[in-house]
Amino acid sequence: MTSAKSARRPHHWRRDLIELAALFTAVAVADAIANLIGHQPDGPYLLMASAVALAATAAFHTWWARRHSHAPPSDEADVAPVGAGAAGGTGTSAGEAEGTGEGGIVGAGETGTTLWRMRTTVLDAPGSLAALCTALAGLRVDILTLQTHPLAQGTVDEFLLRAPASLQAQELSRKIAAAGGASTWIERADAHDLVDTPTRVLSLATRTALDAAELPLALRQLLGRCTIHSLPAVSVTGRATGQSAPVEGVLEETVMRLRDPSGGVISVERPYLPFTPTEFARARALVELDARLGPRVPRSEDVLTLPEGNEITVRRADQGDLAAARAMHDRCSQDTLSLRYHGPVADADRYLDHLLSPRFGRTLAVQTASGRLVALGHLLWDGDETEVALLVEDDWQRRGIGSELLRRLVALAEEAGCDSVYAVTQSRNTGMVAAMRALELPLDYQIEEGTLVITARLSSEGAARPSAPTERARR
Repeated sequence: MTSAKSARRPHHWRRDLIELAALFTAVAVADAIANLIGHQPDGPYLLMASAVALAATAAFHTWWARRHSHAPPSDEADVAPVGAGAAGGTGTSAGEAEGTGEGGIVGAGETGTTLWRMRTTVLDAPGSLAALCTALAGLRVDILTLQTHPLAQGTVDEFLLRAPASLQAQELSRKIAAAGGASTWIERADAHDLVDTPTRVLSLATRTALDAAELPLALRQLLGRCTIHSLPAVSVTGRATGQSAPVEGVLEETVMRLRDPSGGVISVERPYLPFTPTEFARARALVELDARLGPRVPRSEDVLTLPEGNEITVRRADQGDLAAARAMHDRCSQDTLSLRYHGPVADADRYLDHLLSPRFGRTLAVQTASGRLVALGHLLWDGDETEVALLVEDDWQRRGIGSELLRRLVALAEEAGCDSVYAVTQSRNTGMVAAMRALELPLDYQIEEGTLVITARLSSEGAARPSAPTERARR
């Protein structure tokens, strides 16, 4: 290995002596020229000629210096100093540079990778996390994100991993157990999980702030696969349900109960994985945000033109539309109400107030150019499932309004991440059956004692297909 001292260029003292002599000679010549110019009438011309000569000499010297500085280095200087890499002095050898793929992104030798979400519990002791990371490195696994959830006994570490496609979950779990991990849970992840946790939580908070109906969906996206139930304090029949929770909420292993700002309880269940105190605190913060902001629904309207030329407006509805919805109920025939509610409605006001609440889903309303409400479409959260329901006033049926509402509700369900929607009606309700078929989605039918349940499985191409009415304007 060549040392830094031997790698330096040799110092030429003779060249320095010659340059010093040339400097003194130049000073003497300049003094003589100055005396000559001062006593001659052609002094200015001589001065200009001297300047030209001096410039020419400087140019020649620069050219000569550059020509000789580009000469090949000597044999002693042919070896670069230690640590001077070709790309800026990193000192990394070619072999080391190729090896960095194993610690960052999976090496180029892998044919593919898989994303995993993993959660494991370790002792709260120095070196426990390092042991897990060492085990993952031995499997050529890249740690993309890491969260820690402190517990009374130990710590829960949650990872987002990128692993070779050939690595099986069982092998990964065995290695983690050998490294000290306990109660390990592993499932496949996708590209949506690549968003870091603070960014994801802020996005969910923004969605909740803009729309009260987003709270159950935000909780589901925050906590992963879970079942959420909104349990009202008073049932639709007016009886007290006894559902309540303290302001600070309750956490019981795989169940958390949060006080609903609109009354009652929001129950969240995740049997396959206990909730951590950190997750409970995040969920409680979202609920508190919803309580502080109060009732709110986005105010957007779509003006549509029906085939016969009448204009209608489709918009979001809430409990502020209760009086208009009750007036529409009064104009509907008993047969229309029976097809919608499968029987008589004892207390329409209380029932409609429940349906219009954003806590239980989203409601779309259709009103005429004069402002009269003529149709309602409901998208109702039902635990892990989602129900769609329609009610169209008799005089406005068979004009494409029901199909338009259904298409929009299905699009909202797909946007919310629902896998399917179902409609409960009667087998003689040919209008609802035709509207579900018009979605051009895979349908499942179940009939029991005259009650028909139609389930539509959603896909990326299935929702929001072209509708019968044509959209004229959006404001």
